[in-house]
Amino acid sequence: MALFDLPLAELTTYRPQLDEPADLDAFWDATLAEARTFDLNVSVVPVDEGLTLIETADLTFAGFGGHPIHAWLTRPAGVTGQLPAVVEFIGYGGGRGFAHEHLGWASAGYVHLLMDTRGQGSGWGTGGHTADPVGSGPASPGYMTQGIEDPADHFYRRVITDGVRAVEAVRSLPGVDPTRVAVTGGSQGGGLALAVGGLVGGLAAVMPDVPFLCYYRRAVEITDSFPYGEITSYLSVHRGSEETVFRTLSYLDGVHFARRGTAPALFSTALMDTTCPPSTVFAAFNRYGELAGVADKEIEVYPFNQHEGGQGYQFVRQLAWLAPRVALTE
Repeated sequence: MALFDLPLAELTTYRPQLDEPADLDAFWDATLAEARTFDLNVSVVPVDEGLTLIETADLTFAGFGGHPIHAWLTRPAGVTGQLPAVVEFIGYGGGRGFAHEHLGWASAGYVHLLMDTRGQGSGWGTGGHTADPVGSGPASPGYMTQGIEDPADHFYRRVITDGVRAVEAVRSLPGVDPTRVAVTGGSQGGGLALAVGGLVGGLAAVMPDVPFLCYYRRAVEITDSFPYGEITSYLSVHRGSEETVFRTLSYLDGVHFARRGTAPALFSTALMDTTCPPSTVFAAFNRYGELAGVADKEIEVYPFNQHEGGQGYQFVRQLAWLAPRVALTE
């Protein structure tokens, strides 16, 4: 894949016009208030994974609608005191798999919570364990258009709410410093990290890696790759429904959440990425923290990569960037 999006010099200043709904904050305030009427109901069950240096547990908590959400909880074995934590969200279609597949953050000295994504987990990897008991109206195959006629019914309203509750769950745990919690994820997980970063105060850091769920209008114009292609497929069948579709998605747009971010942020993007085009990522990055005046934000650019982005290189970058922001050595 060759370069297909705007030149990097234009991307660094790319700030498209917003289509933010006037009641966005009220919508999410009401959504989260409703979720908090259910007890968080955190359950931590130790799991023997045969790992001598990492403690592993199956954690569940009540997400949207009080529905049980599974997560893997890992931490360095034998460490006392309060540790910083990283809450991680998973890419599109994947599940939490096995705990031993996700040991990087715990090995680096963090408590790590990997949230399973409701209704997903069978597209790649080694599976997921969390159901989505809520149905939807007619939709394209996939998740992007489930509940597309109304933001209150959309799949990602539920998943984003789960993400907020995941942070609340990890903050409630003994051995976690609630003031030193970061969120991260790649692709869909990066979009969820952005959303949670815009809805949760007091986070130590937000690290969206090649984030999905950003600037939908641009995405469907510049790429026919899926999952954004699900929106195009839906619109090709439901002719004349563009305004309804994009109105719903405006309540779930990473650009709008990015504006509300208050924590330091480390983004990444790949210039040959047709799955999450760089202009959609820069649209979020360039507006990140603008309502709060956040100055501590960086973006790592991988000029010759597609959606894989930096992979292990980006994780090394995240480790070095995050440690001083959470005082890891305390």
